[in-house]
Amino acid sequence: MSRFGDRVAVVAGATGAIGGAIVRSLAGEGASLLLLGRDEARLREIGTELEEGGVAVRTVAGDLTGQPAVEAADAAVESLGDGVDLLVHAAGAFRAGSVESAPAGDLDLQFAVNVRAPYLLTRRLLPALRARRGLVVFVNSTAGLGAGAGSAAYAASKHALRALADGLRAEVNVDGVRVLSVYPGRTRGRMQREVCRGLGQRYDEERFLDPADVATAIVDAAALPPSAEVYDLRLRPASKPRL
Repeated sequence: MSRFGDRVAVVAGATGAIGGAIVRSLAGEGASLLLLGRDEARLREIGTELEEGGVAVRTVAGDLTGQPAVEAADAAVESLGDGVDLLVHAAGAFRAGSVESAPAGDLDLQFAVNVRAPYLLTRRLLPALRARRGLVVFVNSTAGLGAGAGSAAYAASKHALRALADGLRAEVNVDGVRVLSVYPGRTRGRMQREVCRGLGQRYDEERFLDPADVATAIVDAAALPPSAEVYDLRLRPASKPRL
C-alpha cells in the first residue's frame, strides 16, 4: 500500500541530487507533487517523466528568493488539493572562500538561497500546511552543526536555517505542524562536485552518501503518524571520504 496516496507534497530544489531523489521516492509512494526549481527545462523533463508514470504533478520554475515565484507556487498548490501535507526545502547554494577573501556577494547569495527562499515559501504555505497538519522538512547540512575553513559563509547560512527550523517548530507545533531538520553528510551529486572543487579536494563519489538513501530517510520520517515527530535527523557516509 502506498503511504502517500492521498497526500500533496511540495519539493523545492527538485532538480538537485537530493531533491530529485525525494521527488522520485514520493512519486513511487503515490503523492501528488509540486516541483520547484530554477531550471525550467529540467523541471519540465522530470514532470513529463512522472506524468507518464501516472503521477499528478505540477512544476513552477523561478527564483524562490523573490515574491513572484513564491506566489506562483502557492497558486499551483491549490490545483493539487486542499492543503499541503509535506513541504521539502532541498535547494541550496555553496560558494567556497575564506572570510578574508570571499566576495560579500557570495555571502548574500548563500543567505538568499539557503535562508530567505525557504523562509518566504514556508510563510506563504503555512495556511495550507495547517489545513493538513503537515510536515516541513529543511534539508540542511553537517555545516549547519559546525564550520570549517573555506566555508564560513555557507556554514553561517546553514546555522541560520537551523535557527529558522527551530523557531518555526516552536510556533507551529501547537497547530499540529511538524518540522524536521535533516543534516546529511557529504552526498554525491553536482553540488558536491562544486564543494570539492571550491575547497581543492578530490571528488570521490563512492565514499559519499547516495542521494537515494537521504531521500529514503526523509520519506520514512514523513510517513510517521501524527502522534510522533522526528525533529533532527543526521546522516553521514558509513565509509568516510579520503580527501
